[in-house]
Amino acid sequence: MKKIIYLLLALPSLALAQTKNVVSADRVYAKGGMNRQYEKALTAHVQKYHKGDWAWRVYTVESGPESGAYHIVEGPMSWDGLDKRGDLGAAHQNDYNNTVLPFTNTDRGYTTYSTFREDLSTTALGNYSDKIVINHVYIKPGYSDEVEDVLKKLKKAWEAGGQTIAVYESSSSGAPQYAIVTRYKQGLKERETGFRKPMKDRYNTANGEGSWTAYQQSLKNMVDHSWSEMLFFHPELSSK
Repeated sequence: MKKIIYLLLALPSLALAQTKNVVSADRVYAKGGMNRQYEKALTAHVQKYHKGDWAWRVYTVESGPESGAYHIVEGPMSWDGLDKRGDLGAAHQNDYNNTVLPFTNTDRGYTTYSTFREDLSTTALGNYSDKIVINHVYIKPGYSDEVEDVLKKLKKAWEAGGQTIAVYESSSSGAPQYAIVTRYKQGLKERETGFRKPMKDRYNTANGEGSWTAYQQSLKNMVDHSWSEMLFFHPELSSK
């Protein structure tokens, strides 16, 4: 009986420790003129080694300062799972080094880790779409609470417009950043003027008249800088 009681008490902490809300993202560039060779090698490697927790979703960056890159997302996973991942074994490493790396521009690219913030998002982590926009928002030190408050107010406006938004918080990956991902479930027509009510109107309705002006002022105080980009998903390059 004591063992059963102990197990029941331990269940909440075990569940917390195994929450799969962590994703890694690699920004990778192919060597000049070798995109076709890179994609062929990447596809073969992904199908052989990246399943389950280590599945890859591969996007191409279509606009912004990093256009031309491949955006490779692994996960979701738990931190404990990531800790135990290792390099997926010698066979995996040898295959990557011998087949994919020869076509990779190793002078560019980087890796980031982020946690999915369900409380700030309007959709589930796994409710993906083929066309997305990522707004990278870098906040000034000391403004974490204020930024989260603003994101919760933005969430109300996103929900009012039926927008599918996933919010990720970077973790030990450079300057503090929130990645606000707009998932276009209906395609790029969602970007058309008039498809939704203006954001300003929705924000004021959801948070009170004049709140949009306060929001704009808060951005000037809290945000160091930001940039955005459009990405397209490529199922043929991704795990199946």
